[in-house]
Amino acid sequence: MAARALVAAVVLCVCAELQEARGSGADAPHRRFEYKHSFKGPHLSRDGSIPFWVHTGSAIPSADQIRITPSLRSQKGSVWTKTSVSFEHWEAEVAFRVSGRGRTGADGLAIWFTAAQGLDGPVYGAADQWNGVGIFFDSFDNDGKKNNPAVIVVGNNGKLVYDHQNDGSTQALGTCLRDFRNKPYPVRAKITYYKKTLTVLINNGFTPEKEDYEFCTKVDNMIIPPTGYFGISAATGGLADDHDVLSFLLFRLTEPGRELPPPEQEIPKEEQDKYQEEFQNFQQELDKKKEEFQKEHPDVQGQPMEDLYESVGDRELRQVFEGQNRIHMEIKQLNRQLAMILDEQRRYVSVITEEISKRGTQSGQAPSQEMDTVISTQQEVLRNLDDLRNTVSASVKQLAVGQHENVGGLGSYETIQHFNDIKEHLHVVKRNIEHIIQKNAGPAEKPKCPELPPLPACLTMAHFVVVVVIQTLLFLGYFLYKSQQEAAAKKFF
Repeated sequence: MAARALVAAVVLCVCAELQEARGSGADAPHRRFEYKHSFKGPHLSRDGSIPFWVHTGSAIPSADQIRITPSLRSQKGSVWTKTSVSFEHWEAEVAFRVSGRGRTGADGLAIWFTAAQGLDGPVYGAADQWNGVGIFFDSFDNDGKKNNPAVIVVGNNGKLVYDHQNDGSTQALGTCLRDFRNKPYPVRAKITYYKKTLTVLINNGFTPEKEDYEFCTKVDNMIIPPTGYFGISAATGGLADDHDVLSFLLFRLTEPGRELPPPEQEIPKEEQDKYQEEFQNFQQELDKKKEEFQKEHPDVQGQPMEDLYESVGDRELRQVFEGQNRIHMEIKQLNRQLAMILDEQRRYVSVITEEISKRGTQSGQAPSQEMDTVISTQQEVLRNLDDLRNTVSASVKQLAVGQHENVGGLGSYETIQHFNDIKEHLHVVKRNIEHIIQKNAGPAEKPKCPELPPLPACLTMAHFVVVVVIQTLLFLGYFLYKSQQEAAAKKFF
């Protein structure tokens, strides 16, 4: 009986949990993205402005983010929505980075919902005595209690002055300790105001997972103005950090079972007519450009637009062929140069042979051993040049055949093998040229060492004494000059 009672209790508990989970899923509010109160990259800013937002102070918008304050001392800046928001329930998702060189930073970053725009002021770059709520990411420990960096929620009815000395701890409605500086990924904050309850969730930025949120704090019975502006501000002090906001996404929440808010009102008739006129003008200009292009290029009429552009495969194939053509031209140039060298070498050998025969005829003696060595060396050079020219010619022919065979397409293996063969032939050419250079410098052409110049006369004693005295005077003068300079420099300390 006891076992049955225990099993029944477990089943009841499981059923209750399932029922609660279903009820919580059914009670999830409806979310609608509000683009006029949000911003996000990669096309965040145009011409230094942010659509539907205004920035002040040292805030610098860019294509990917907004730098609220740079890492310079005593800077402050902010961004605010241009139009007010009158949502009963809402949720904001903010992605930001706070980075600096030091172990501690200052002062911090704040996310606002206030009845009026706090464009400038002493509270993290925004106005004090605000009417609304501020979520502060405080990075500097003003009270010395070692409780920073921290996330602090502070409400205000427009009459309280923020307590800087105590980091707002005397006015905080909720707080949690979170280190949000110098994280590998952007830190994310999800702030939800639903049924008069403000909830703050934090993603610490340790992983790229965007939904890896942790509970930070919760404030019940939170009363905020029915209409207000969203804003983000930051400030630096004696220490400085870069405060960068990557995105601010606002969602309007609607309770389940209630009628969804109507879509935004249509554009006024005047604006519709204006946009329609601009579109027609643009369309006429585009048609005019098309007609001018067809007149200038009658050969491309009737062709699909895709055929006018080069595909990725065609571009790669064209680059391969251009590379082969360049190699072909270089090898042809090398072949012509080798032919010229070979002709000169043959003329040189013929001249030497004629000269030897003339001398032998006049003296009646056989040519000497040195001349035989010169002749044999030149003949070997000729043979090497012939082999080298044949190798280059074979490379040219092989490259030309490879180009004709690969007009329709170029296989990966054949291409690699083809270039490897060309590389091998070029190495052979290089080795042969080095061998020719070594052989061409024969024993008869060895450079002779120049004769040594005559030794100078010995130094006399008088000259030696004069040189020593001059060096001593120069050393003493330099020492006195250095001492005067050091004495003059000490006057500034």
